[in-house]
Amino acid sequence: MKEFKQITSFFWHYLRAYKLRLTVILLAIVAGTYLQVKAPQFIGEAVQELANYVFRLFTTGVDDKSDFYHILWLLLLFYVLLSVATFIQSIVMTGVSGKATNRMRIGLFRKMEKLSIRFFDQRSDGEMLSRFTSDMDNISNTLNQAVVQVLSNLALMIGVMIMMFNQNVELAFVTLIAAPIAILVAAVIIRKARRYVDLQQDSIGELNAYIDEKISGQKVIITNGLEEETIDGFLKHNEKVKNATYKGQVYSGLLFPVMQGISLVNTAIVIFFGGYLALNGDLERDVALGLIVMFVQYSQQFYMPLTQISSQYNMLQLAITGARRVSEVFAEKDEPERDNVQMIDGVKDKIELEHVYFGYEPEKPILKDVNITLEKGKMVAVVGPTGSGKTTIMNLLNRFYNVDEGAIRFDGVDIRDIEMHALRQQVGIVLQDSVLFSGTIRDNIAFGKPDAGEEEIISAAKQANIHEFIMQLEKGYDTEVSDENSIFSVGQKQLMSIARTILTNPSLLILDEATSNVDTVTESKIQKAMDNVISGRTSFVIAHRLKTILDADHIVVLHHGEIIEEGSHDSLLRQKGFYAELYHNQFVLE
Repeated sequence: MKEFKQITSFFWHYLRAYKLRLTVILLAIVAGTYLQVKAPQFIGEAVQELANYVFRLFTTGVDDKSDFYHILWLLLLFYVLLSVATFIQSIVMTGVSGKATNRMRIGLFRKMEKLSIRFFDQRSDGEMLSRFTSDMDNISNTLNQAVVQVLSNLALMIGVMIMMFNQNVELAFVTLIAAPIAILVAAVIIRKARRYVDLQQDSIGELNAYIDEKISGQKVIITNGLEEETIDGFLKHNEKVKNATYKGQVYSGLLFPVMQGISLVNTAIVIFFGGYLALNGDLERDVALGLIVMFVQYSQQFYMPLTQISSQYNMLQLAITGARRVSEVFAEKDEPERDNVQMIDGVKDKIELEHVYFGYEPEKPILKDVNITLEKGKMVAVVGPTGSGKTTIMNLLNRFYNVDEGAIRFDGVDIRDIEMHALRQQVGIVLQDSVLFSGTIRDNIAFGKPDAGEEEIISAAKQANIHEFIMQLEKGYDTEVSDENSIFSVGQKQLMSIARTILTNPSLLILDEATSNVDTVTESKIQKAMDNVISGRTSFVIAHRLKTILDADHIVVLHHGEIIEEGSHDSLLRQKGFYAELYHNQFVLE
């Protein structure tokens, strides 16, 4: 019931903007239903009038077909008007469907941009992508093709029942005798189908995630000769999708023939019972034939909606599943923000981590009682083995996550009391893995400051030691960057990322192992660029290669989430502890 309300609320949220058009559709459905349920009455009357005409012709010689032709003309008019009503329903709903799903897609992307990093860390890119593609396509197809038909069929069932009981109560009950059986059978099949359709969509999301992961790591796969193992993994995921899809299609496909079979049996029952009443004298001779023909039509009309809804069930269920998966994203909370948050304009004094405890999972703490003070204009470096919690500190400083206990303060203000956008405007990050976006080199450097002038962009590129390389390219700063046009090395991407950070001029700079993925020559260039961006700036450096932080004002050594040593480079070497061991081991290896 909760899921039903959630899905209903989701659809209504996006459809209510089109109330007028939906009203037109409903009026067209009501008009079409009236025309459909009246048509069998005219068909019955036409058959009966034809029979009466033949009887009169042979008994009295009267050759009067005017009533018969009158009924035929009315019947023709009804079917023309029915076609007009159906056309109105279809064309208006097509417009509503296109605009509503467009708003859904925009809303989903807008919502995604407001979610926390935790949300994305817990989900794969392929899983998220499937919500934009497969799920949204299923919703769009159903709104465009099935919704109006389902509403029309439901209205038709109600209209047919009203007309049947108005014409003959006994035949009406006979016509409906198989309805409970049909509904019960449909409910059982639908329950089974729904389970496998849900599993199908979830499996498709997992398959997309697997494919996305393997495409991203294709070079590693080829290098290690793991093509066959990767194919085997794909086949397992694909087999899961195939099995779920097959079972969903089987159960969904059962609905149509079962409903069709019940409808045919019911039609035979109506003909038999109507014939029995006519022969038994319970029906008047001059209306018996027309009434039986009319109820045969009503029998087919009553079960036709059940049959059509059944045939469209798979599409409906895919849309319901898609709406569930999309609405799950909308149900996620945005990045948490406290009331009465403050604005900041740079770091005036210092940044402090006070008794910070944090874990991505409650039972697995990463940081334990971490205390670090970073004074304005100074550089603090954090070193330690993999998994010690270095990058986690970066995540907390930028509020990708919030601390579990303790606090992080900018000039004495808890960062949870600072407006999120204002905080992140003051924090610049150069990640270990640089990211470039589709567009030109100019667009990428100016990504964090779209209104930057040409001189600012070139100045940032020069400080990052990437300007000369850019000018050697045929189109210079107008060179297109894309996945298909991958002309940049890891180091060049990193230098452009540094140029982007220099341009935003952040008050706090975080460098997350920015040189760990490059060779020593490129490292030298990056180090010079880093020196330019760090100079005179409050900096927090997560170091993998210790020679990059020899000039740090303060070095913090983390191990298993705890600070075990801290001080300057020289003082830590004199302690001959963990840091000294790391340092000597690295330089012996190099």
